Amino acid sequence: MSNQGTSLQEKMDIAEIREDVVVMKDGSLRAVITTTALNMDLKSEEEQQAIIHNFQQFLTTFDFSFQIVVSSRKFNINPYINQLEKKIKLEENILLKNQIKDYVDFVEELVDLSSIMSKLFYIIIPFYVVDLKQQGILKKIFSMTNKKKELIQNHESFETYKNQLFQRTEQVNSSLSSMGLSGVMLKTEELIELYYNSYNPSEFEYVDLDNISSLDLEK
Repeated sequence: MSNQGTSLQEKMDIAEIREDVVVMKDGSLRAVITTTALNMDLKSEEEQQAIIHNFQQFLTTFDFSFQIVVSSRKFNINPYINQLEKKIKLEENILLKNQIKDYVDFVEELVDLSSIMSKLFYIIIPFYVVDLKQQGILKKIFSMTNKKKELIQNHESFETYKNQLFQRTEQVNSSLSSMGLSGVMLKTEELIELYYNSYNPSEFEYVDLDNISSLDLEK
């Protein structure tokens, strides 16, 4: 493992991602919801006021804190272009084949010239265990003596905390629905992809990780 990789891991607050949950180094948990957006410019003044009022209520409804994150990325058209290129190879009609090629060139040029950006909206929901600092110290001491036993004993606690975290995500999704928005909780592979791209930005492009299991997170 490189020194750069070691430095990055030391700075990260994430211990692991499993069972659709982000486990932090301090023992707290996170769930992430991706949600849609509303175009306020297309709404009437009355509708805009109603949306603002509902959003204010949304921010004060819950007895727990959460984060709202907006991520701007350069629009990734590679999957779409790849599909079109496959159609070009399969198309037997020369005229249609050339038309698809021209369309691919047009789309690629349009994206390059316009620098089209996509915005992704996330709500990060936490769950903190009571007396977390004391538990963290005890866990470290206990893990030094019997790591396997610790994992077995902690599994039931993890399931309990995870269920409480998921109850929070259901509450948030219900409130989003009342505002005309839809929210979906990210699964394990989607969480890995999200955090991988967050810690490894490349010209603001979002990398699609086709095979998470083969990803070397140590680098």
